[in-house]
Order: sequence, then structure tokens, then C-alpha cells
Amino acid sequence: MGKYIGPKCRLCRREGEKLLLKGLRCSTYRCSFEKKSYAPGEHGNARRMKLSNYGLQLREKQKVKRIYGLYEKQFRGYFKKAASKKDVTGAILFQYLERRLDNALFKCGFATSRSQARQLVGHGFVKVNDRAVNISSYLLKQGDEISIRINKKGQKTFKDITEKTQESNIPGWLEVDKEKLKAKVMRLPERGDVDFPVNEQLIVELYSR
Repeated sequence: MGKYIGPKCRLCRREGEKLLLKGLRCSTYRCSFEKKSYAPGEHGNARRMKLSNYGLQLREKQKVKRIYGLYEKQFRGYFKKAASKKDVTGAILFQYLERRLDNALFKCGFATSRSQARQLVGHGFVKVNDRAVNISSYLLKQGDEISIRINKKGQKTFKDITEKTQESNIPGWLEVDKEKLKAKVMRLPERGDVDFPVNEQLIVELYSR
């Protein structure tokens, strides 16, 4: 699967729910899903057909992939690593996804969306334990410290971002200092830290076929 460069709101419409792919815009009247909540395409506004078990499993997997911005190969890799552990596969899978650096930046309120967080990482604005990291899939560990390195020109930009994300809920596994643009991983994320509805058992069943 290649890189998707189409409208992000189209992905939300395909899954039938808001995936918050465009950050704060998704919470405003400008969100396309508010105007067109039906599936995209010529027959999208027709009555939805009842999905088979496989269809339900596929849609759940696609939803999670799109929320975290992953390709199929990446997502399958996380699942294989999770399945190799002795703990509950679904819970370990989401622990890997939540520990991604781009996701942590988004959860800290240092970016308005995961895609913006990936840009920050790729452009060299992020440090982990005082070392520059430009890989958005970097997996954080307990005790890791995240910091944003910016020049004077970038201070206003990050101030605007942190003001916009002021009301966002910071998960318990992160300790954040928005004034200094720093955060620390206090513990590994748990299944309860996932802030969107998902049935991970359907994903486990899909990959176990």
C-alpha cells in the first residue's frame, strides 16, 4: 500500500466515525464529517450493508491503522511482536502503538495531530534523553525524557500549539511541562490509556485467521 495523499476526512467517512486525523479542526463546524457522515463514493449515501465477521474485523483494523497513521507492513510488525509476548496480545499491541514518539508528542499536547507530530520529529525538533531523534516510530521506555528544541522564531509557533491543546487530556503515563516543552514517561501505557473506542479482539481474530 502506497502513501495516502487524498482528503483525510474521506477516511473518517469510510470508517463511519471521527478519527481526529486533522487535529482540532475535527472538533469544529468545518469538519467535513459533520456535513457528510456517510461513506464516500457514488453509493456512499445508500443504506449501509450489514458487514460479515471478516468485514467487521477488517474495518476495526483499518480504523486503528488510520488513527496512528501506519502502513500495513508496520502495523502487522507490531502485531507479530505483540503476539510473541506472553501477555494479552491486544493490550500489548496498543502498548506498542501508544509508545511511538509521534503519538506521545500528540498526547503531550506538543502537536495538534499525529501527522503534525511526525513532521516535528522528521524536521529535527525533538530530543529524547537529550539526544536528537528523527524517527517518529521510536518506541519510548519508562523514564525517557522528551524535549522540544526550538529557536526564537519557533517559540511563538509552539506557544500557539500548546494554547490550542490546553484542554486536551494528558494520559497518566506521561508527565508534561508545557512551559518548558518537556515530558517524561512515568510508566508504560496501559490498555485503559487508549482514548478512542476499539475492539482489539477483532484485530487479533483477523490476523489469526
